[in-house]
Amino acid sequence: MKTITDIQEDIISEFSLLDGDQEMTVLYIMELGQKLPEMDEAKKAENNIVKGCQSKVWLSAHLNNNRVYFEADSNTAITKGLVSLLIRIFSGQTPETILTAELNFMSKIGMERFIGTQRSNGFAAMIKQIKLYALAFKTKMEVKS
Repeated sequence: MKTITDIQEDIISEFSLLDGDQEMTVLYIMELGQKLPEMDEAKKAENNIVKGCQSKVWLSAHLNNNRVYFEADSNTAITKGLVSLLIRIFSGQTPETILTAELNFMSKIGMERFIGTQRSNGFAAMIKQIKLYALAFKTKMEVKS
């Protein structure tokens, strides 16, 4: 399993091929969203909606062998692409790793150039929700042991 740092480096490398072209970058993000596995309709429930996103974003998580696996979807193509990046980075990691992760890929790919303030706030809300799931699973694991 790749580390969070390795996955971020892969993402940075992929985006560097686009050479900062804003239109190509947005199209690539939307393409990433199309590759996100289909989320079960039952999981598109109110309790899985990420608060703080302008678009609708559903995020669910489950723990398997002390690793957290995420599923997500959104009603907009760009947001779905953005959440797919987070799923790629965090899914399959341990709760502890997720909680201590330092994300730097956003600044390195120049994400602020192609997503506005609203999407930036929503992206931060997605990260917060992922870390809340990790914290809940970590606490649950500690109670069991």
